[in-house]
Amino acid sequence: MSHPSYGVSDALTPVVVRDLTVAFRDRTAVAGFDLVAQPGRRIGLVGENGAGKSTVLRAIAGTLPRLARVTGTIDAPEDVALLAQEPPFSDDDTVGGVLDATLMPLRRAVAEVERLAATLDDDAGHDAYARALELAVAHDAWDADRRAAVAADRLGLGALDPERRIGTLSGGQRTRLALATLMTTRPTALLLDEPTNHLDDDAIEVLTGFLLDLPGVVLLASHDRVLLDEVCTDLVDLDPSELGTDGQGGNRFGGGWTAYQEHREATRRRWEETYADQQDRISALRAATRIGTSAIAHNRGPRDNDRFIYQAKGAAVERTLARRKKDAQRRLEDAERDQVRKPPAPLVFGGELTGGELTGGGNGGRVALVRDLEVPGRLHLARLDFHAGEHLLVSGTNGSGKSTLLGVLSGRLRDWAGTVQVSARRVAELEQDAVFADPSRSAEASYRLALGEDAAQERPLRELGLLHPRDLRKPVGLLSVGQRRRLALAIAIAEGPDLLLLDEPTNHLSLALAGELEEALQRSAGTIVVATHDRWLRRRWSGAELRLRSL
Repeated sequence: MSHPSYGVSDALTPVVVRDLTVAFRDRTAVAGFDLVAQPGRRIGLVGENGAGKSTVLRAIAGTLPRLARVTGTIDAPEDVALLAQEPPFSDDDTVGGVLDATLMPLRRAVAEVERLAATLDDDAGHDAYARALELAVAHDAWDADRRAAVAADRLGLGALDPERRIGTLSGGQRTRLALATLMTTRPTALLLDEPTNHLDDDAIEVLTGFLLDLPGVVLLASHDRVLLDEVCTDLVDLDPSELGTDGQGGNRFGGGWTAYQEHREATRRRWEETYADQQDRISALRAATRIGTSAIAHNRGPRDNDRFIYQAKGAAVERTLARRKKDAQRRLEDAERDQVRKPPAPLVFGGELTGGELTGGGNGGRVALVRDLEVPGRLHLARLDFHAGEHLLVSGTNGSGKSTLLGVLSGRLRDWAGTVQVSARRVAELEQDAVFADPSRSAEASYRLALGEDAAQERPLRELGLLHPRDLRKPVGLLSVGQRRRLALAIAIAEGPDLLLLDEPTNHLSLALAGELEEALQRSAGTIVVATHDRWLRRRWSGAELRLRSL
């Protein structure tokens, strides 16, 4: 997390980005990005994985690596603060030290107001006092100590020893500590990158209330669709459709995710209709460039007594033909130049999970039986049964054993006690971390290796819509985290398992793809177990649910 610095320009001012381009050695991460974020607006950055959301936030915060080549202009308040996905506290810092360092500039701001109050006799002193007072008021500095205590208590940090080292905290505790510092300082421009990662529902509720109450600029990148709905006044799409968010190529939408999702679907339909209309027109123009003289002088053959007249008219027909062909060619070139690109195929997910083939008959279609499962220090589950065709949602706080349960059901984890019977012949598991043995092997080759040549040919990777065609031959090691997860998901789907185990399936997926995956899961007739903290998915789940509790 970048820590704010305080100055006289910290009154509520907008964040303005003009023509921002960020390039690294091997790629351009952001190109020509513009943004005006006024105080009081809470703007969500959305878009495909790799579209540049985190890069934009880091550019505004001034935390890009030195090797990045940055052009364009950025105007932001001096106290701009970034909550990154991994708060960069030093492992040797203490909890109390972090909170004290957060309070120090606010305490100094109050002391400065009190010192300058004695200099109001002259104009210069009056101006300095006004600036210091504006700064202190903007950050509500007089209430900072109370806010720090309340934030720590509400985020479950009050019980932590102030001398505890940051290196001993969990990811969730580190994120909550970073959030507590922001709630204390109340920066006038707050940037957040996936802020709900590692947070439980209670902590997310605290975060939501804080963001709604903050008077300055809020700019966040998040896959949490509930957060985007509850908090954001605007969305900026870094990867909009061909027609843009507004039908005119723009990338900003006024509203939250639900409204934007409906808008995106309508825009997609217009894109498909526009593409189809343009292709019809291009086909007609191509035919016009091949027109013959019979289309101009149809059924007008010469008679013996007017052959000379026919020859004269024939020359006119040829000139007309040449003119029409030239005109058609010009219009064809214009149409081809201005045509929209073909809409990419949506995620194809269905038809492979068809009820589950079971072994060991006589079990009444039961796919799994669990009794008194004990994984030391990680999970205790007294009983679980689910049957062919059922969809089971496994929820619970971080550390409650969701991933552990899936690992036991798949056979990946073997250090457990109790009774576990899984009767599905083919079980596929999507783990949170997608690992491939040979990172130099291409995505397509890794897919073929995992499935076998025959199965890979029967259901080619490109037909699943999970990876862009340009990435199919890219080495797995060069794929983003999200792209590797998509490849692992493609392998799991294409295997046609009788039991599909998905651990946080929407993590690292674009919002649109996450929605398509959820719809596909609902349509599937197969047996599926999903472990997730995704509030959007959980709120819309229509199947059974198992809620685990931390030990």
